[in-house]
Amino acid sequence: MKPRGQIPSAKDKMLFTPGPLTTSQTVKQAMLRDVGSWDYELREVVKEIRLKLVEIAGANPRHYTTVLMQGSGSFGLEAVVGSTVPPDGKLLAITNGAYGDRIATIASMLNIETIVIKSAEDKTPDLDKVKSTLEVDSNITNVIVVHCETTTGIVNPIEKIGEIVKQYPAKYIVDAMSSFGAIPIDLTESGIDYLVSSPNKCIEGVPGFSFIVAKLRSLMETEGYARSLCLDILGQYKGFEKNGQFRFTPPTHTLMAFRQAIAEFEAEGGVEARSARYQANYKTLIDGMRRMGFKEFLHPDDQGYIITSFYYPESDRFDFNEFYKRLHDKNYIIYSGKITFADTFRIGNIGRIFESDIYDLLAAIREVTDQMGVRSKYTLQGSKFPRAKP
Repeated sequence: MKPRGQIPSAKDKMLFTPGPLTTSQTVKQAMLRDVGSWDYELREVVKEIRLKLVEIAGANPRHYTTVLMQGSGSFGLEAVVGSTVPPDGKLLAITNGAYGDRIATIASMLNIETIVIKSAEDKTPDLDKVKSTLEVDSNITNVIVVHCETTTGIVNPIEKIGEIVKQYPAKYIVDAMSSFGAIPIDLTESGIDYLVSSPNKCIEGVPGFSFIVAKLRSLMETEGYARSLCLDILGQYKGFEKNGQFRFTPPTHTLMAFRQAIAEFEAEGGVEARSARYQANYKTLIDGMRRMGFKEFLHPDDQGYIITSFYYPESDRFDFNEFYKRLHDKNYIIYSGKITFADTFRIGNIGRIFESDIYDLLAAIREVTDQMGVRSKYTLQGSKFPRAKP
């Protein structure tokens, strides 16, 4: 009998998902020690993380700050929506997928008056409609949009939307959950007041908290806005500034892992290098999937390199649950689809994965579809995928 508590020696399954995702051994190892929640060591870690995130965002630390918030990325989004929309304010939510829709639901649950500009899941937002809505309704105080909508992988034009928002007194919120650290973002040029993301995405940390890179001037104007004690970002900021501590129990192990993840992010070469690796993963994935006859959901002009949605193959023999399980048994984890009007599944390119891992996944997909009898429906070119060095 295996002793209780023994850690399996086998390699973890590879996560081709938008997060949580595959992490390095050294990030995992950073969690294998305990630190006190009030100890000066953790306070130094928190201080370092907050400064590094402003730096990664390319923002001026005199004008921007970072607020860390316990919970997943959705907690961070709810904290921003609930803390920065005035009591009598109005939110304009620009959506084209499940995660944008979730933001609108959050606002509704908080009894915030909300206008939703909803586009089809395969279309970027109608910029003319955004402008006309802001022009007509002077009561709109906040505008929010998802940068990389992981329902499909579409990348929304946050810079162009920001240029429109700048012309009005509304504050601009960007959900950069799946893009921060891999897609360059200029907060100042885009006029972003609040950017929300999570450690377990492109910085390649683990879940446990979210973070908000906030324009200080905008944040300080929100006194008395918060609709929650725990999810009050101004209150959280004041706590950090007062004593360097979280107001409530911090996710200590996750913070230690994230400090290590940031160090590895910088060692790799920052946003530029990480973007290059993910783009190489994406190109290899797309080339291989197309060779097997799979078709991506989005037009290439709108498709980002974070995650890709693929249509189910046109075969009566294809069953996604079986497809998923067979890949799972080979130690590869993909994502189911979330598109409302098409049958799709998703494959992510982010995390501690390389082109060699993509080639291995493609070989597994070919083997699985062949076993399922789906392969005969495809137009195939060649029978093997080359291997790349990690």
